[in-house]
This record gives sequence, structure tokens and C-alpha cells, in this order.
Amino acid sequence: MQKLLFSAFFSLLVSSLFAQTAPRGNAKVSGTVVDSITGSAMEFASIALIDQATDKPIDGGMTDEKGRFELEKLPEGTFAIRVNFIGYPTIKTAPFTLSKGQNKKLGNITIAPSATMLKEVTVTSRQELFEEQVDRMVYNAEKDVASRGGDATDVLRKVPMLTVDLDGNVSLRGSQNVRVLINNKPSSIMASSVADALKQIPADMIKSVEVITSPSARYDAEGTGGIINIVTKKTTLEGLTLNIDGGVGNRSSNLGLNGNYRRGKMGFSLGGWGRAFYNPAETDTRQETFSPGLTTLVDQSIDAYDLGAFGRYSLGWDYDIAEGHNMSANARFGGRGMNKDQEQTSLYYENGILTDQIDRMVDNTDANRNMDFNLDYLRTFKPRQEWSISTQYSRNDLVNDFDAEIIGMDGIIDNRTRNDNDNLNQEFTLQTDFQTPIGDMQLFETGAKGILRKVDSDYAYFYGEGPDGALEPDPRLPSGALDYAQQVGATYASYTFSTPSKYNFKVGARYEFTGIQAETTGVGAIDLPDYHNLVPSINISKTYAKGVTVRAGYNRRIQRPGLGQLNPNVNAANAQNISVGNPLLRPELSDNFELGISSNIGKTYINLTTFTRYTNNAITQVRIASDTLEGSIITTWENAGTQTNYGANLFGNFAVTPKITLNGGVDAIYSRIEGQTLNAEGIRVNTENSGFILSGRVWGQWQISDNWNAQAFGMIRNPQVQLQGTQSGFYMYSLGLKRDFKNKKGSLGLSAENFLTKGTVLTNTLESAQFVQTSETQLYNRGIKLTFNYRIGKMGFDQQPRKKTKSVRNDDVKDGEGGGDNGGGGQTPAPATGGGKPATPPAGGGKKN
Repeated sequence: MQKLLFSAFFSLLVSSLFAQTAPRGNAKVSGTVVDSITGSAMEFASIALIDQATDKPIDGGMTDEKGRFELEKLPEGTFAIRVNFIGYPTIKTAPFTLSKGQNKKLGNITIAPSATMLKEVTVTSRQELFEEQVDRMVYNAEKDVASRGGDATDVLRKVPMLTVDLDGNVSLRGSQNVRVLINNKPSSIMASSVADALKQIPADMIKSVEVITSPSARYDAEGTGGIINIVTKKTTLEGLTLNIDGGVGNRSSNLGLNGNYRRGKMGFSLGGWGRAFYNPAETDTRQETFSPGLTTLVDQSIDAYDLGAFGRYSLGWDYDIAEGHNMSANARFGGRGMNKDQEQTSLYYENGILTDQIDRMVDNTDANRNMDFNLDYLRTFKPRQEWSISTQYSRNDLVNDFDAEIIGMDGIIDNRTRNDNDNLNQEFTLQTDFQTPIGDMQLFETGAKGILRKVDSDYAYFYGEGPDGALEPDPRLPSGALDYAQQVGATYASYTFSTPSKYNFKVGARYEFTGIQAETTGVGAIDLPDYHNLVPSINISKTYAKGVTVRAGYNRRIQRPGLGQLNPNVNAANAQNISVGNPLLRPELSDNFELGISSNIGKTYINLTTFTRYTNNAITQVRIASDTLEGSIITTWENAGTQTNYGANLFGNFAVTPKITLNGGVDAIYSRIEGQTLNAEGIRVNTENSGFILSGRVWGQWQISDNWNAQAFGMIRNPQVQLQGTQSGFYMYSLGLKRDFKNKKGSLGLSAENFLTKGTVLTNTLESAQFVQTSETQLYNRGIKLTFNYRIGKMGFDQQPRKKTKSVRNDDVKDGEGGGDNGGGGQTPAPATGGGKPATPPAGGGKKN
């Protein structure tokens, strides 16, 4: 497959070199390409200058991020501009004449999704929903009605190729090893848990979601599954405006406030959003562990209640110093506080005879404070030629503690257990990027980057006898600290080439060096080698007649372990399901191939993509039976082996009428995982598991009238394989209705989710030679919410287009809470018992041998 892609690239490149050489002169022509319905700029549209005398192209180029283009050194004559964009019919402007030395400004050139759609004055265009670029698919989320009052997970569930489970864990083509960016920048809120971080981003502020399945060399090499970039709404208008968003529901409530002020060359933005949630859940787990002559069975039931809140606040500033010079700065603050109360009852059987009952009352505290600061400078020399320098400092303080009371069969408190686990994650980044056009059809990009990371984790266990005994350090469980430092240095080069015959090439390579120093209490310094990675990327696309586009891509990606996977703290919140990190983890490496085709067939837009991903040294969760706590299972992380995924994604958009659209898609993935686990004698043996992962989604929208809008959504996923079992399938559905005020300054909405039943049941199974575990969790996720939005203030059009800004984007480090590939055993031992993170199930004490 790799050789075929290289061969295709070079054959196409050679054939394109026979394109006609443009005559030279000193005239210029410029313009901006925009969507005729939405008015949005069309980035990366192909531009060709057609000689009216020969009807052949003599020059051309591509539009920049603002839809602008400029062709220079043109001869005299009569010409027209031909515009082509993926998914849009090709258009040709009216002829115009260029004289010697003339600077011809064409203004806006509008292109429409289709002539039929324009005649029908379509309210919702398919191009508003999906856009394709050579290395990514863009989902425009601004029209989402049902997600209003929700968070980013509600939006991502509707994005093709993405799957978001009921705990908020995101998978791209069956892999949770994805990097999530916000406005092309990393955020410290992603360091501990992507699932929790997404709950801190309000759906109302999301403009679009970019799914970058084949990242170019410009992006960090991290994220074996790909990159998800969440683009938030911004304003380029003059004046002052303030948006108020809120919602009240039976499972959660939220309130947001966002303001913008711009005058002349300077602009400010201020935002704040908070959400409170309250969720009950029940879990029943049955697990058997095996040892010579003895089978231990534990039946455990857990009643849990989650109560917590998220908050996220931001302050932004940008200033156009002079023509071509822009400065911007942002400060973002966030926090999370969650309390999980659990009542656990465990029944112990030995060879079928009940021998003990232990009740645990557990209070788990999960909280964090995070902040990001960045300062950026952008120098624009001319369209598509620019240089930027960016800095960012991030800090994330994490606390994950629990207190447990262990109650025996006589109903008296036998003992108490406490675990304190405090973590600090800091990061400083400096990067510079430069890009310049080469002629009119080529673009060269290069840059360098340095990242300094520091992780500190302090953990301690305490134990006390009876209800009143003093808590003392527990000698049975380790206390100590992890000091972990990482330095990443990178440089890259990327080359983009387009031809008048509608070929687009984007090739590049990135080199990354990673140095690591680690030390733990009791062990001392850990010998972790430095590593070097060269990661190439190739993306090719070709647009044919009638809007048919074919894309092919290859890239190599790496995945560094995250904080949650490295942390050696023993999390025994649930003594039957204990988890512990592994500071000896090494990065995993994957090779990714994809081939796709998209087209407009009548009123239907359709996209089909096939892909293959091979991952070596895969970071995978591995479970073993505890040899000290009877009936307990320990989960840790290892570089267990390899994983191979073969898959296909099919999605489309159909305009039923000018006011009704249907969107949907299916994903089919075959996953094969190979690794090592322990057999009944505690000896490592080769293990493999394989199976299909199937999922589908459908979403419909109805523009009832100018002021009324309705939407319906549903999705389903089947159980998926892990190295040692399967993770539960799930489904969800929702309905939403929105009423806009007559002045269009606000709206009221009502949405309902999973309203036909009391909630969803998740069933997980784990199996090895040492144990068998089955768990069922009842989530009470039936919800209804009333939402409102109102805009205060007035803005007018700015006379000058806003300058784009560049900033830091760190596309690396594996999510510490997620789990490797969905097929790779990258899940937690049991499902979450509420609306928070994926659970490491609950608390303290355990039956001792």
C-alpha cells in the first residue's frame, strides 16, 4: 500500500510538470472567493487564469484562509477566472481585460453548492455541514439546534468518523489515541482527561469541528488516530456585543456569558461558562479469579451518585500593530470539582461457599484547576507568505482522593482507608513557523518547536482500625512521588503543489527528538532512553468532473504516554478493581493509509473512505489477578504488542426539501489485537483478540419557518473488542426544538434525550486464564432541558478584514484517562458510574489473605 501511494504521487507529479508555462508581464489580478449562500470564505479553492483567445489556463493558484488570491506578473489580454472547490461546481467569471501594469481587483467571486439549490433558495446547504480539504474533513456545527445548552461531546457525536461513548470518550475510526485541539492550540484541560475537558466546552460556542485524519508535517506527530480541532466562534465586527446562554434540566444545568468588543485595530473578548451535573448510577459486577485448587467468586453491587461542576473562563486580546503585523494574547482558566458517593457491597465465595461480606462507603473527590497563557506574533508579507512566533505556558493541578469505610458482616466498621493523590502538570512551548508561495501553484512551509514538560505526582495511603482509630501511613500500599520531565524538539518541512488540472499534493516530513528523565520514591532514577522519530506524510487529491473528488494519504504518527498512564499511584478506590500506572511506558508508533472518494449526486452529498492503521508497541491496558488481595483484579498499562485496524466510513447529506435535510453515516472497522498476558501459572503468554466494531448515526433537521427549527438525532455502536474481552455497546437519541425571537437576538429551546426509558445499560466483559469478570451498569441518562440564548449590543462591519493569528498547537501526549485503541483493550476496568470520567471503580480496603 505504501509503495503504491509513493508511486501514484511521483507519477502524478511528473505528469503535472508538462503544464503550460505562463507568459510574464507586470499586471496583477486579485479577488476573494466566497460561498453564495453562507457568505463564508472558501479556503484552498483552486484558481486558474483562462486566456479567452485560447480558452486555456496560463496561470493559477489557491485561495488563502480568508478566501483571497492574487496572481502577479501577468501579460496584457482578455481573461477570465475559473474557480474550482471540492464539492462545488466549477464556475468561470465574466471576461475582463488587463492592460500593462494594471492592478485588477475583482472583489468577491461567489460559488454556489449547486444551481438547483440556489433556485430553491435553500435555507440549509450541504456545504454548510461538510467541507473537504486535502488532509481533513470539516463539519460546520453552527446550525445544531439539539446541542444548544450542551457541551462539546454533544456536537462531536454528530461528526462523521467520530464516536463518543456515554462517558464522553472520543474515538476516531475506532481509536481513542486522538489529539484534541481548541482553535489549533493545545490546552492543559486535556492533560488528565479528554472526556472531562470536552464537558467544559459549551456547544453554543463551537463554530466547526475539523477531523484531520492525515495530518501534515506541520502538526506534531502525536495522536496515532488523528487530530480533532474544535474551532470556536469569533467576531470580526466593530462594536460591543454580549451573549448570554443558559439551560436548566433534570440531569444538568448551565450558564454562559460571552462578550466581544472591537474598535479599529484592537479587539477584546471575554467568556465564561459553567455547568453543574447530578447523576445516579448502579453497577453490578460478577468476577471469578482462579488459583490452584481454589475458585474465588465476588458478587459486587454499587450504588453511586455523582455531583459536580465545571467552569471555563477566557480573556483574549488582539492588535493590528501595522499593516502585516499582528499581536494576540489569551488567558484561559478552568476548573472541575466532582464528588462521587458510593455504597459497595461485596459477597465472597470460595469454591461456591459464601465466606464473607464486606460493605464499603466511599467518598471520592476529583478536582482540578487549569490555566493557559499564550502570546503570539504574526508577520504577513503578502498573501500566503507569513512568519509567526508563538509561546504558551500551561499548568494543570489535579486532585484525586478517596476516603472509605469498610464494614464487616456484623455491621461494624472494621477499618478505614484514605488515598491522597496530588498531581501537577506544567508545560512551556516556543515555536516558529514560516510559509511562502513558490509561484502561484505551490506553497512551502517550515518551522521548529520546543516543549518543556514537568509532571509531579505525590501519593500516600493511610489506614486506621475501627471507626475511631487514627489514620496512619499504610505499609501495605506504596506512598511516594513521581518526578517526570520531558523535552521535545521538532522541525518540519511541508510542500503543497496544485495544478490547473485539479491535482493537489501535500507532502512533508517531521523530525522529533524526545528526552525523558524520571525518578520515583524508593526506586530512584528510572533509565528511560531518549528517542528520535522521523514521520513522513503524503496527501494527494484529484477533482474530476461533476464534483467527484478522490483523496489518498499516508502518514506516520507516534503516541507518548500521558500522566494517567505513568502515575504509579495505586488507585484502590474499589478493592476489586485496582488500577496503577506504569512510568516505564515507551511511545507507540503507527502507520496510517487512507483512500477516499466524495461526490454530489443530485441533492445528495456522499463520502466513502477506507483506511488501514498498523500500531506497533501499542500502549494497552492489561489486567492480572492480584496475588495479595483475594478476588481482586489489577489494571495497568503496558506496551503490550500490536494492533491492526481495517475500516471504512460512509456518510452523506441529503436535501429532502429546501427546508428538510437528512445526514447520516456508518462506520465499519475490523480490529485485531495481539499482545501478552499472564496465564494461570503467572507466565507470560501470547494473546490475541479480534472482531468488528460497527456504529451508525442519523441526524435530521427541519426549518419549520423563519423562527422555528426542529432536529432529531440517533446513534448506536455494537460491543467492541479489547485485548482481554469486550466493551459494551450503547445507543442514544435526542429531539430538539428551537424558537427564535422576532428580532433574531435570542431564542428559546427544548431538548430531550433518551426519553423513552429510564436510561441505558452497559455490559462489559473481561476474560483471561486468571479471571472472568462481567459488569452491568445502569445509567440514568434520561434527560430534558430548557435552553435560552440572548444577544445584547450592536456591531457593524469592520472596514478592514481581520488579520488571522497563529498560535501554539501541541498535538501530543496520550490522554491519561482514555484507553488506547477501542479495539486494544484501552478501556477502564468497569464503566463509569455517572456523568464524570471513565471510572476506576470505587473504594478502599479489600479482603486480605
